[in-house]
Amino acid sequence: MVTASRPLRADAARNREKLLTAATELFAERGLDVPMEHIARRAEVSIGTLYKHFPTRDDFVASIFPQRLAALEVIGEKALAEPDPWQALAGYLEDLYAMQSEDRGLNDVLTRELPNAPQVVAACHRGAGHAGILIDRALEAGVLRADYSIADLATLTRAMAQVIRDSPGEWRRFLSIYVEGLRA
Repeated sequence: MVTASRPLRADAARNREKLLTAATELFAERGLDVPMEHIARRAEVSIGTLYKHFPTRDDFVASIFPQRLAALEVIGEKALAEPDPWQALAGYLEDLYAMQSEDRGLNDVLTRELPNAPQVVAACHRGAGHAGILIDRALEAGVLRADYSIADLATLTRAMAQVIRDSPGEWRRFLSIYVEGLRA
């Protein structure tokens, strides 16, 4: 990635923004595995220009997804404001997977190991903090089956990511069946 030691020339800054816009769009449409050449083509720049600004895919991920993942905190805060523990947890899950279904790149980010993108990992962990509180509240209220844990939510997120990839129109039905199975 270009260092911040000196400002970019105007044309270089425009190219960088075009690349970020193209990558954001293509990741949302097709997921993180979109070829880098397609990003360069959509941005109308050469592949060399792409690699000058973003030497690796992880550089794109680190530039795009911390901001996208900030929405997890909004979803979590909304759910924590719901006084009914069951509705809070169910609403959180609905909002989380709706967000994943709208952005295939985000869907991928939430289910992959990303050791070279620590800001992304940190944003995911902040989102998991809200989920843990919601699970604890539902357990304390006796509305969630007693053996449910945050690890189960991680498994659900991976499963939902696959449902979203394979059958985008079916995730709400699958979630409904799953959530009903969680009631105490």
